[in-house]
Amino acid sequence: MPQPSNVRSTGDFRADRRYEYARAAFDERDFEAAADLARQVIELAPDFAPAQAMLGRSAAELGSQEEAVEALRWALTLEPEDALGVRVDLARLGALAPDEAITDGYVRALFDDYAPKFDQHLTKSLAYRGPELIADALRRACSQRMRDYRFGLTLDLGCGTGLMAQQLAGSCAAIEGVDLSPRMLEKAEKTKLYDALHEGELVTFLNSRRMGEADLVVAADVFVYMAALDPVFREAHRVLEHEGLFAFTVQAHGGEGFVLGEDARYAHGESYLRGLAEREGFTLVIFERVSTREDRGVPVPGFLCVLQRAS
Repeated sequence: MPQPSNVRSTGDFRADRRYEYARAAFDERDFEAAADLARQVIELAPDFAPAQAMLGRSAAELGSQEEAVEALRWALTLEPEDALGVRVDLARLGALAPDEAITDGYVRALFDDYAPKFDQHLTKSLAYRGPELIADALRRACSQRMRDYRFGLTLDLGCGTGLMAQQLAGSCAAIEGVDLSPRMLEKAEKTKLYDALHEGELVTFLNSRRMGEADLVVAADVFVYMAALDPVFREAHRVLEHEGLFAFTVQAHGGEGFVLGEDARYAHGESYLRGLAEREGFTLVIFERVSTREDRGVPVPGFLCVLQRAS
């Protein structure tokens, strides 16, 4: 699973060195050595959460579920904001509900660490094109609805470094972005494309906005870190003016509702998205199967949606 890679110190040189050995062993899939070294670190620094997480993940790979759950829960107790992302591991082990797996703290830490290499890694290594696909879908949606490809106030949810704003440049009267990661927002600020940038959780951000003030709400590959989408659909509907558009991408799965995938991202089902759109007062303009990125060279299945506020 994606994990923040920043390394912290225990304050004990011996423990730090053993932890680095444990990380190397884990990366080489020598889980017995990684678990043994993690136990040695814990003996020297019992409150070092990364070592507890390492022990938990190594034990899980070795099939020692009881030890894994105990270590992971202890890591979570030590760091409740879960910057290490151990809640995902606990969910995979059946020790936590899937919809409780990903927290704001984990996403913030992940993308703060990811920010310096984000654009290059996404576009080069992962062949990422979510914003490009959304912009193209919006052009087609505007054509279908016989409206100009021009938007009033636009809200960019999970704006990251500003890739979506780059695709919409010149098409919005104003655009504001929100993201959990301050380092990603620093990158977005450098684009000079945003009228305002906000640090925070996207549903809370939407809740703070005035009813009917926005013409467009966009979310490029953001909902992969959210389980139930009901609150964001509800708030997007509230902040949009009549006939305003809501465009987004998600990862897809063939069943009902949502699932937590092996890639530590949520995938959402077609019937769930269609039903939610209808319940919240949206008209479906575009609903397509797409792939916004690759994983080890294989396209990741997804959905591309453009909804219009109908009521």
